[in-house]
Amino acid sequence: MNRQQALKTIAAGAVSAVTMPQLAKGMNASSPALKGNINHSVSYWCYNSIPLDELARIAKEMGLMSVDLLKSDEWGVVQKHGLTCAMAYAGDLGLTRGFNDSSLHAQLLENYSDNIPKAAEAGLKNVICFSGNARGLSSERGLENCAIGLEPVLKVAAKYNIMLCMELLNSKLNHLDYQCDHTEWGVKLCEKVGSANLKLLYDIYHMQIMEGDVITTITKNINYIAHFHTGGVPGRNEIDETQELNYSAIMRAIVKAGFKGFVAQEFVPSRPDKLASLKQAVMICDV
Repeated sequence: MNRQQALKTIAAGAVSAVTMPQLAKGMNASSPALKGNINHSVSYWCYNSIPLDELARIAKEMGLMSVDLLKSDEWGVVQKHGLTCAMAYAGDLGLTRGFNDSSLHAQLLENYSDNIPKAAEAGLKNVICFSGNARGLSSERGLENCAIGLEPVLKVAAKYNIMLCMELLNSKLNHLDYQCDHTEWGVKLCEKVGSANLKLLYDIYHMQIMEGDVITTITKNINYIAHFHTGGVPGRNEIDETQELNYSAIMRAIVKAGFKGFVAQEFVPSRPDKLASLKQAVMICDV
């Protein structure tokens, strides 16, 4: 299951809850304190078999500070546990329809103009946005369309001190035809709009698939990156020794580069004890 499929499942009301004993399995009351160099978060769609209220409680006990990718009616659920939503939804068109489609600009402006003030009022800092699929658009035309569509939205974001984060996704395996599929393209977009309120959501899993050279790319472009997502390659499962990326090394590079934002676990657990996998990933990334 990928994020888009998970969102459809949630919308259809097909998510099943797990029992309290299952929730307790991945937790340990004596969890060691985290070091504080990484601001930890977790993407809810990877754990949506767990009620959000319970996941927030457990995340707090693990030392996490946020649950990612929540809609406005969910922000309060995590906030009552002392967490934030470090990457919030502000639109509802999904990943394939985005700012590269000029016919959607009016609707996107309406959606973001409605939700950015709500995010600011809730004390949130980042909202996610997407390029959408190319659908035959050249790289240059897609970038131009995104810049045009983002311009009025970024004025709203600047007014409310909200960061718009364009997500980098792979178009090779999971999101075929997605336009913002390389760091270079995302950086060009940031440079073109010239706004302090637009940065990138660098998904490490996706960019390993598309371009590799993760640490060098992150270090070079850290000023354009507002947020990170994780995931094991191949498979988008656990981020331990079963996959090809060295996440501890990547996190050390992020810290060395002076990054102060959030790193959200966005892998899909392959083991029965999902929470144990989450806790393991957090400890791997806590450098």
